[in-house]
Amino acid sequence: MRNNALLVFLLFLAVSFTAIPASGQDESRISKLEEELAKLKAEIDSLKAGRAGKSRGTEDDDLRRLAEEAASEEEGEGAGTPAGKGAGTVFKSGALSLQALNPEISAVGDLFYTFTHAEGSDEWKRGDFVFRGVGLHFEGYVDPYTRFKAAIPVSAVGAELGEAYMTRIGVFEGLSITAGKFRQQFGTLNRWHKPALDQLDFPMALRMIFGNGGLNQIGLSFDFKAPPLWASSQELCLQVTNGQNPSLFAGNALSTPATLLRYKSYWDLSDSTYFEAAVTGLAGWRDSWLVDHGAGLEEDRKSLWAAVTCIEFTLNYEPASKMRYFCFEWRTEIYTLNREILAPDGSGRDQVNAWGFTTILHWKLDRTIEAGLQGGLYEPDFKAYAGWPGAGLEPHATADKQAFKVHGAVYATWWQSPFVRFHLQYDYMGGNRSMGRPEHSVTLQVVFAIGPHKHERY
Repeated sequence: MRNNALLVFLLFLAVSFTAIPASGQDESRISKLEEELAKLKAEIDSLKAGRAGKSRGTEDDDLRRLAEEAASEEEGEGAGTPAGKGAGTVFKSGALSLQALNPEISAVGDLFYTFTHAEGSDEWKRGDFVFRGVGLHFEGYVDPYTRFKAAIPVSAVGAELGEAYMTRIGVFEGLSITAGKFRQQFGTLNRWHKPALDQLDFPMALRMIFGNGGLNQIGLSFDFKAPPLWASSQELCLQVTNGQNPSLFAGNALSTPATLLRYKSYWDLSDSTYFEAAVTGLAGWRDSWLVDHGAGLEEDRKSLWAAVTCIEFTLNYEPASKMRYFCFEWRTEIYTLNREILAPDGSGRDQVNAWGFTTILHWKLDRTIEAGLQGGLYEPDFKAYAGWPGAGLEPHATADKQAFKVHGAVYATWWQSPFVRFHLQYDYMGGNRSMGRPEHSVTLQVVFAIGPHKHERY
């Protein structure tokens, strides 16, 4: 401001002097004054330019300093160290990250309504709504090497432990070990949970051998991915469990372990087709029997074996150009049962043989619509004493030489969303009269789920 005032004053003097008529001497003085004035103006302009440049440099320096302080502060927060000059010490709590240790939780509801008509009756029997239960599923990593899973079905009757196991992944190359209670890998369908089946229930023949719940025991499972020698991939599974299946190992007082061995091969036949084949064998023991030695049924101790095998084939066709919109799958499982028994009539050792199969044709017709056909057969063995109270042989053996049971079903499924599906199924259950009166049934089922795993099969 002072420089500007001085410039104005000098200009005023210059104008004043030029306004006065001057002599030669005056003109000389005026000329000198003009030179001095020009110098002063140049100096003032130089000072103004320097001040403006200094101001811009200072602003740039200030911006640069602020950016450096911000970056230093971020580094200080991340490392928990001082965040630079004047920023102070920044502390960061990891308490909120503890929620990552919580397991993932899902819930699956299974509700259906069935109309049933038994041959020899004039009317359809209108059944009640059946809430098969809510499956609570928990899943999470125990540590970077171990995964935990649990399934707890809750029904109107109460809750029970369906599955609870941990899997140690990569013990050796290709080897994983599972410990706990789990649905065993007897075939493919026994491993799945009921709400996740494409059909309403497990195959009829499988239920005849193991009971309605299938094969679910406590123990260890060793899963090994073998080198692909003659197939695209091969897997070997060895499971050692308690022999506690009530249909097959009831009376296992000594708790002799049961052993399951499964071998599976997988082939990629083309870009759209694969074929899978597997064979499974299960062996266990029972050592408590009720035998009539002349004074009524009495307990007799003798350890006798029981063995069940499953041979399965799966053919899947899913064109790459229509992936997730069209798929065809043909699955067949064949079961055989061979077990030694202590005859309840006191005649000594005997053997029971039974067999059955299921075959399923399943289509995916659209993104949300699926349909299928299922057929099955089961033939028990014939033993005249099978119906004795306490013998515990049915339905593996019956007192009817011609006994057999057949099952047929047709079904359709509509996925409203990945969380809700509606399932309509017609079933025919027939065969020999000794295996029950032939029945027709129509069932409408809805399965709904919340959580990250939705309708997970296992």
